[in-house]
Amino acid sequence: MQCIGDISEEVWQDCITLFLQTGMCCDAAIITNSPPWLLASYPEGNLLQLTQEEIQILLAREGREKLFLQGITLAGTKCLLIRDNLYTEGNNTMDLRTKGQSRGSQAVTIVQIESVYLVVIGRKGTEGGPLNLKAFEMAGYIKEAIHQHVAHF
Repeated sequence: MQCIGDISEEVWQDCITLFLQTGMCCDAAIITNSPPWLLASYPEGNLLQLTQEEIQILLAREGREKLFLQGITLAGTKCLLIRDNLYTEGNNTMDLRTKGQSRGSQAVTIVQIESVYLVVIGRKGTEGGPLNLKAFEMAGYIKEAIHQHVAHF
């Protein structure tokens, strides 16, 4: 596969917009494990503030068991790790839950798509299971969009 860097920010932003239109999430981002780290995000969302360090910790293949004990911070928001199958072939998802917020906790799902990752935060009241399924479904669409884009070059 050609370099993900060849795909324009517009393509990634379209993927974010498409996911937000499902009505299940209030924020979304597409990240990668190398610079520029954050490829696209919802302009009005908190994930726009994801840091390089947060992304590196989230995507590290080594020492993942520590994530269950210490939790994860995403854009300054502490999260509890519920399920980590991010590097499990055929699943490639991770489920989190935000904590310590006055507006209540929210489900968070991360899905690996080739060498990029879709991060979505559910709307208040959206459960993790349905959010995970929708993210996994959208990942298939994004994967196809990536392949179509690369095929044109």
